[in-house]
Amino acid sequence: MKREYYKWLSPALGREMELLIFGTGGPRLLVFPSRKGRFYEYEDHGMVHSLQKHLEAGQVQLVCVDGLDEESLYCFEKTPEERIARHLQYERYILEEVLPFSAKLNPRTPLTAHGCSLGAYHAVTIALRHPQHFHRALAFSGRYDLTLHTSHFHSLFHGFYSEALCEIVPSHFVPKLADRRRLKAIRRVRFTFAIGDEDPFYENNVEFSRALTAKKIEHDLYAWCGEVHRFRHWRQMIRIYL
Repeated sequence: MKREYYKWLSPALGREMELLIFGTGGPRLLVFPSRKGRFYEYEDHGMVHSLQKHLEAGQVQLVCVDGLDEESLYCFEKTPEERIARHLQYERYILEEVLPFSAKLNPRTPLTAHGCSLGAYHAVTIALRHPQHFHRALAFSGRYDLTLHTSHFHSLFHGFYSEALCEIVPSHFVPKLADRRRLKAIRRVRFTFAIGDEDPFYENNVEFSRALTAKKIEHDLYAWCGEVHRFRHWRQMIRIYL
């Protein structure tokens, strides 16, 4: 199985960023790590191994990017405005640097945004905000409302709210979508969600599914039995839903 490591100084972020690419061809799977995770997380937790046959058969290529949560959404020493701005710089890095780079290596292949936990948030959010780049979004155990307080997961913004925050929170901006051209582009993307019915964000997934349905955005929501917010379950999910 081909494994390649890359690193460059990101103009969007002003710092070096790393990523791993697995496989030689096939549709691209852009993999976001979970909360505060790194570019090697998907490999370290056996997710790459779960897809070994697909990778060796050229049925998929993984583009595992680094996270930046500790400098953005989870950098609580910064102001909310600064955290949102850094998150948007990370989005620019993905759109303006990672996507063209991966397309050059593996041209004319469809692109799926994928992640687990907070990685699912990143995958779904970028696919909704920039649907022209994506064929699909595949999200496991995701959180789509960053202001939500549930179980041991707290609101990331503690009462702060702004239009800029709304625009990066799918549960908030999807119900407000009205632009026909944007909706048409989003409706071309295939969204797949999987979550346990005892997971902390199960109700958020159900409510978000209703919001997508109201906007006629086709999607699949699969509820697993129990609490499945673990890599051992995500390894099973990726083999089923890829």
